[in-house]
Amino acid sequence: MPKLGLIAGNGRFPFLVLDAARAQGYEVVVAAIKEETFPEIESRGAASVQWLSLGELSKLIETFQREGITRAVMAGQVKHKQIFSSIRPDWRLAKLLLSLTTRNTDSLLGAVAKVLADEGIVLENSTALLEPLLAKAGVLTKRAPTPQELRNIEYGRSVARGLAQYDIGQTVVVAENACVAVEAMEGTDETIQRAGHIMAQASAGEGARATLDRSLTVVKIAKPNQDMRFDVPVIGVKTIEVMQKAGATCLAIDAGRCLLIDGDAVIQAADSAAIAIKAEQE
Repeated sequence: MPKLGLIAGNGRFPFLVLDAARAQGYEVVVAAIKEETFPEIESRGAASVQWLSLGELSKLIETFQREGITRAVMAGQVKHKQIFSSIRPDWRLAKLLLSLTTRNTDSLLGAVAKVLADEGIVLENSTALLEPLLAKAGVLTKRAPTPQELRNIEYGRSVARGLAQYDIGQTVVVAENACVAVEAMEGTDETIQRAGHIMAQASAGEGARATLDRSLTVVKIAKPNQDMRFDVPVIGVKTIEVMQKAGATCLAIDAGRCLLIDGDAVIQAADSAAIAIKAEQE
């Protein structure tokens, strides 16, 4: 039976990869990150689950080498702000961090991937086992975006592309062709929540005098040269719930490069909330 290593971050993404890999006949060895991975990973039928701290790069390599792992997948979010937390990096990770001129997602995870490759462990595309969950091009919901939402999408995509090329974030929130919030280290859901708070304050301040459309459009794109091995844009039912609470009515994503982590349930949730979803091919 072929073996596959799984470096598991938080969320449901690692569970989907684990289930898909097992269904395709892989024996899966999970490296679960203590600060991120949901404990339920223990009961999903992996050959073994080894818990390690985010700073223990050497332990990760030793675990995979001991298990005979030469191919691995990284799935699930590891919050970027963790690099400023109290986690203590081991000597190998400390050396890697000191060698980086920038510590954005691409440079950090790319450097980790290189260290793993040097040790005979090749990271593969995180979506390779989940192709059916990648967004298809077109309007995915019953409701299509309104003309104003389409204008928001066009503007939002231009802003998001600018952010993405610097690896700052993948999400922008727009209203009436104005940028309300941009993502940095906090993550997509927090960015949407912040945009909703800003718009609620603006609405309260202007009251009945408000004339502009206050509804929000969320644009989440892949980076121009998205490395599909890690940091792939992910949308789930929770994203739709956060959008609804924030007053967001439209979501724009990249076709073929954004993972609908809950499959059709994402579309059903959006339809129930009257949120339009449009996936565009770059």
